[in-house]
Amino acid sequence: MDTNNPFVALRRELHKIPELGFREFKTQQFLLDYLYSLPQDSMEIKTWKTGILVKISGRNPSKMIGYRADIDGLPIIEETGLPFKSVHSEQMHACGHDFHMSIALGLIAKFIEERINDDLLFIFQPAEEGPGGAEPMLKSEIMKEWKPDMILALHIAPEYPVGTIALREGLLFANTSELFIDLKGKGGHAAYPHNTNDMVVVACTLVSQLQSIISRNIDPLDSAVVTIGKITGGTVQNIIAEKARLEGTIRTLSPESMKKVKSRIQALVKGIEVGYECEASIDYGSMYHQVYNETALTKEFMEFARSNTDINVVECREAMTGEDFGYMLEEIPGFMFWLGVDSEYGLHHARLNPNEAAIEKAIELIAAYLRYKG
Repeated sequence: MDTNNPFVALRRELHKIPELGFREFKTQQFLLDYLYSLPQDSMEIKTWKTGILVKISGRNPSKMIGYRADIDGLPIIEETGLPFKSVHSEQMHACGHDFHMSIALGLIAKFIEERINDDLLFIFQPAEEGPGGAEPMLKSEIMKEWKPDMILALHIAPEYPVGTIALREGLLFANTSELFIDLKGKGGHAAYPHNTNDMVVVACTLVSQLQSIISRNIDPLDSAVVTIGKITGGTVQNIIAEKARLEGTIRTLSPESMKKVKSRIQALVKGIEVGYECEASIDYGSMYHQVYNETALTKEFMEFARSNTDINVVECREAMTGEDFGYMLEEIPGFMFWLGVDSEYGLHHARLNPNEAAIEKAIELIAAYLRYKG
């Protein structure tokens, strides 16, 4: 990899400073410092919370084309051993947002010098990993003023080689929701279980019941996932637990299935309360709308990439991945695609190490498409 590439260098600096949603203060300042180092004649910069919007005025605009990059990191301890690994304890760019930002900066630098006819809007969005920045950003006064006529975004894909992109018309990413269930009963001494309501037993029972939702309540020709990834309960080995907590995720390929899954969760939890004489509460946390690629624009982009670039275009299947870019696509025609980065380790892994050659490939591809569209 050519480490003299300025956008690889920027990616490495951004990789050092991952920050959680709506706390991306250093990231925002780093981006602003770079943006203000560029010629300002055709560029307007506005901030929204920890996000940034950059408008580049076209020579003779008839529309505005948007490009979105997310900017937050994850609460993960990095294990890559890279010389530019995270300097923030227990935080890492393990989902490729450092790539997303550096690609957006490369496009801005290019189109400051090479203006096209139409206006361009580059959106640096906070809190994609949670609690969700796309929906409130979309509703902001700035985006009401600067609302694109179309929008696109990418997401790195460790499983594809550099030089490959993958996408499809229609549904690309699932509807997702976090799931938190708190259980409260009566604790006590382990020698006297008959005087208690054991929340560890209740939690285990509920986990087993939740698994029946997909197998018995969702159409077998549809797809959905209910995963409990974390269980906490109790204090020491000889005290029956008064409280327990389940933390998980729901993912569905349709909004209707999401409603069905949540309805069944509520019914099962209510049954648990009655059957085990305890209290329970449900919190769905962050909920993301499906990423649904607009047919005409997606087809056009795929045909353009095949005919005008050396990029290999793969028509992929939908994924259970969650992405709050779906909120933007719900209101603005556009699409998202996977960018191959050829990493042995997958998204959200502590050893994710994407191939930096993909940065220049993405800049070249998107720049060519923006010239074609604008």
